Amino acid sequence: MTDLNLICEKAAAAKRELNALSEEKINAALKECVVSIKAHAEEIKAANLKDVKHAREKGLSDAFIDRLTVTDAVIDSITCGIEEIIAAKSPVGKVLYTYFNEKQGIRVVKKAVPFGVVGIIFESRPNVTADAFALCFKTANAVILKGGSDAIATNAAIVNAIKAALTKVGVTADAVNLIEDSSRETATAFMKQDKYVDLLIPRGSAQLIKATVANATVPVIETGAGNCHVYVDEFADEDKAVKVIFNAKTQRYSVCNACESLVIHEKILGSVLPKIYGKLQEKQVKMYCDEKSFAVLKGKENVFPATEEDFYTEYGAAEISVKTVSDLDCAIEHINKCSTHHSESIITENKARAAKFMNDVDSAVVYDNSSTRFSDGFLFGLGAEIGISTQKLHARGPMGLEALCTTKYFVEGDGAVRK
Repeated sequence: MTDLNLICEKAAAAKRELNALSEEKINAALKECVVSIKAHAEEIKAANLKDVKHAREKGLSDAFIDRLTVTDAVIDSITCGIEEIIAAKSPVGKVLYTYFNEKQGIRVVKKAVPFGVVGIIFESRPNVTADAFALCFKTANAVILKGGSDAIATNAAIVNAIKAALTKVGVTADAVNLIEDSSRETATAFMKQDKYVDLLIPRGSAQLIKATVANATVPVIETGAGNCHVYVDEFADEDKAVKVIFNAKTQRYSVCNACESLVIHEKILGSVLPKIYGKLQEKQVKMYCDEKSFAVLKGKENVFPATEEDFYTEYGAAEISVKTVSDLDCAIEHINKCSTHHSESIITENKARAAKFMNDVDSAVVYDNSSTRFSDGFLFGLGAEIGISTQKLHARGPMGLEALCTTKYFVEGDGAVRK
C-alpha cells in the first residue's frame, strides 16, 4: 500500500535541496537523464508492452492505446523534449519588478521563484512522466506524479531511469516521485495534500479535471479538455478551409487540440460543406449535423442528426459536430457557450472579421486561418509543456517553464522602519 504522506514529505524535503542547485547542475542532471532513458529504452518498452496488453484485454479504444503506446519514436520524442528544456533559460531568479522607495529607505525586487512541490495527475500518456519531471526539475520544483493505472508499469520504468540518473550525479532522487497506488481513494487523498503540495495540475479527460477541481484543497490549474472549434466564415477561402479542417480533425484524434466542432456560416454552407465532407470521408469521419447542415448532406454515409450534447462533446475519435450560424456574432456566441475555452480558429479572408473573432472568443488560444493542432508548448517555443491551461489564473494556454514559477518580493533596507 502506498504511504502517501511519506511520498509527500520526501518531496517537500527535496524542494530545499533543489532550490539550492545551480542551473548548470540542473542541466547536467537532465543530460544524465537523457542518457539514462536511452540506456533503459528496452526496459521501458517492455514495461509498456505489459500495459498495452492489459489495455487491449480490457477492450480500450484504439485512440486510448495510441496515447499509451511507447515506441522508439516516442523515446526519441521524450529525450528531445528534455534536451529542449536543457537548452532553455530557466526563469528562476528572473527579476520581474524593481522599486526604490527613497522616503522609506527600502528597495523592492520581485523575482520568479519555484512553487516548491508540484503534483501532476494524468492518465494514459507515459511521455508526461518525463516531460513533467524535466519541466519541474528545470525550475527547481520537486514533482509528485500520479499516473493512470493503465500506464503504471511504463511510468515506473521511466521514473526508475530518471532516479538512477539523479543518483549518479549526486542529486536527491526524491526530486521525482511516483504514486503507484491507482485507487480513486488515493487520488482523492493526494488532491488534499495541501500541507506538502503547492500546486496541482491535472492532465487528461474532462472527468479527471472536473473531479480534481471538485475535490482538491491544493491550488489547481485546469488543463486539457479540448472541445476545439473551427469556424468557416462567409468570406472563407473554401480550399483553405478544407485543408485546415482536415488537418485539425484527422492528424491525430486523441489529442486535446484536435478540432471537435465545426461551425459554418449559412451563406457558404451549401458550397463548402460537401467539400469538407468529401475530404473527411477519406478517414471515415462521422459527422453530427444540425438541421441545416444535415439537409445538405442527407443520405450520405457517416452523417447523423446532432443532439444538443454533440456540440459540447470532445470526441477524441473520428467524429465531429457541425453547427450552422447566420452571422459572425452567432458563431462567437455558440463557441463561447459550448467550448472548453482551449483553442478555436476562424477561416476567413476578411482580416477585420478575423480580428473580431480572435478578440471576442474567450479561449486560451485563438487562430486566424490555422489548424488548432498548433496549440503545443513545443511549437510555441516553450519546449516540452506541462499542459495547456484553460483557466485564467496564473497561467493560460500552453504552459512551459515560466508557468511553474510563482513570485516572491525581496525587500532590502538598512535598519529601515516605516515612517
